[in-house]
Amino acid sequence: MQHLALGEHRVVDLTEHLGLAQSTVSRHCLCLLDCGVVSVRTQGRSSVYSLAHPEATMALLAAAEQLLALTGDAVTLCGTYGTQASR
Repeated sequence: MQHLALGEHRVVDLTEHLGLAQSTVSRHCLCLLDCGVVSVRTQGRSSVYSLAHPEATMALLAAAEQLLALTGDAVTLCGTYGTQASR
């Protein structure tokens, strides 16, 4: 998402930047497209993705970063998440 905030990118560009498999990046882009988070346009044989709502997306990412800064690693390292005790 942060890379798309820099502008439009093809899947191959995102794959190279993220170091992930092309199939993984394509599936994520299609999911984000289905949810209306990104938009796509065709350029030759390539699909070029961009943020559909860049200002709102960046505000959400900033809020998430702020929350993580306040809680440290507690959110990602929570040992009780998904256990019976947390329900």
